[in-house]
Amino acid sequence: MMDANDGDRPLGGLEAYRLRTILCNRRNFLIGTGFLTGLVVTSQWQPVLAYPKFQNYPFSLGVASGDPLPDGFVIWTRLAPDPLNGGGMPPEPVEVRWQVALDENMRRVVRRGKVLANPDFAHSVHVEVEGLESGRWYWYQFKVGKEVSPIGRTRTAPAYYSSVKEFKFAFVSCQDWENGFYTAFRHMAEEDLDCVVHLGDYIYEYAPEAGKPRQHNSPEITTLADYRNRHALYKTDKYLQAVHQYFPWIVTWDDHEVENNYANLIPEENQSSKEFITRRINAYQAYYEHMPLRKSSLPRGVNLQLYRRFTFGNLAEFNVLDTRQYRSDQPCGDGLKPRCVDAFNSEATMTGTKQEKWLFKGLDKSQARWNVIAQQTMLAEFDFDPRPDIGVFNLDQWDGYVAARDRLLKYLYQRQPNNPVVITGDIHSSWVHDLKLDFKNPASVTVGTEFIGTSISSDFPKEFIAPVQAALSDNPHTKFFDGANRGYVRCKLTPELWQSDYRVVSSIVDENGTISTLASFVVQNGIPGAQRLS
Repeated sequence: MMDANDGDRPLGGLEAYRLRTILCNRRNFLIGTGFLTGLVVTSQWQPVLAYPKFQNYPFSLGVASGDPLPDGFVIWTRLAPDPLNGGGMPPEPVEVRWQVALDENMRRVVRRGKVLANPDFAHSVHVEVEGLESGRWYWYQFKVGKEVSPIGRTRTAPAYYSSVKEFKFAFVSCQDWENGFYTAFRHMAEEDLDCVVHLGDYIYEYAPEAGKPRQHNSPEITTLADYRNRHALYKTDKYLQAVHQYFPWIVTWDDHEVENNYANLIPEENQSSKEFITRRINAYQAYYEHMPLRKSSLPRGVNLQLYRRFTFGNLAEFNVLDTRQYRSDQPCGDGLKPRCVDAFNSEATMTGTKQEKWLFKGLDKSQARWNVIAQQTMLAEFDFDPRPDIGVFNLDQWDGYVAARDRLLKYLYQRQPNNPVVITGDIHSSWVHDLKLDFKNPASVTVGTEFIGTSISSDFPKEFIAPVQAALSDNPHTKFFDGANRGYVRCKLTPELWQSDYRVVSSIVDENGTISTLASFVVQNGIPGAQRLS
């Protein structure tokens, strides 16, 4: 089986398939009825001689799957009977059994096995299932002792280069626990999707803030125990669990998984180099422990390999970037301000040289109709104060790394990979950009399209909305902006059309808030740039 980090061959998974009965009954499937143990067919499990005993349900954090390939995927869980206090497991390995079936009742089991949940990795389990049929749904479940997990549903990718007529996914980011409820995930669980892409800020590191709808469970996190408990807190959310349970995920991180606006080994706030390196090691390990990632992403020292590529037949190829671990320090002291000369430094990088070459090589070899760059911060230029001789830019974004952005956009112009589309998170607001070879020239050639999704729950400052709206006319490549709403972006791809629907919820302080489509944009095959449908 191909490694998910191999840049020389494509990876990924999908094909349209609708299980309407499950979709119509999803709330009852997990949220209404709890842990799905009624669906277990115990005769399918092989007996064991001894059973660990748990004071509470060990699968309190649910199940998840991810990194879909044509012949398999990763399935994940973590044993945590006391999830917010270190997990509540004994300091010894525990055997966990798993099985994968062709049906939701787990009667037609096609793969099964055993794995040790190791205390060194918080008793998390990452099973790389392989040898499966491409482009179809599977169901999976774990068992430890007499306890069984929820039944998860996941999907393999279509075969490499196979003809794929339709692919549907959603992309999300920025889910600050304290700022509100996961109303968006509640509705996403009922969407018809082939996978979910998470672009970062899965957790936030901050201490509790009074007056918020929900509270973090500790002061600002720095230790491995802190990060484990914070991930566990977020994963106790029933709607987040549901979306993990129903779809395979492709994940990458941004900054808050470690610390706001960190860059490589450089912290945002005053910490010694040694302190921050230790903190990053802790954060990276806890991230791996709580995500459905392959062994190729196992932390090694201070590093964790996260950039990788997934291909879905001949329709789409996803280049998943990591723009935090290898980047240069933000120029000009960071922040929202005029650019200094350092913002144009030709040696500055968002991705590091190795990842940049990997990206260009993959785009050059791609045979996909749609070439997706899944990454964190806004790629397009945006001048927040376009008065003559002023210019205000967000220097944590690619606007602080102008030479690196120019290299990417020039590459797209010169090599012309099919239909490049960038999907982005981070900024807690919705945007659509035409990616220009020269943003200063409205007549410049458009080389790609960028869709930026709003947050699941994190706020966009209300005081910024009017200034951004006032600046839109002086940034004509920006086709759309909304800073008032939370939600996600739902995308539907066919060989001739990409459609992005900006799905927004009526409230993040009311779990029963409604969902609607704020705007829809399309990109036509062979014509870069977005056109609004509604």
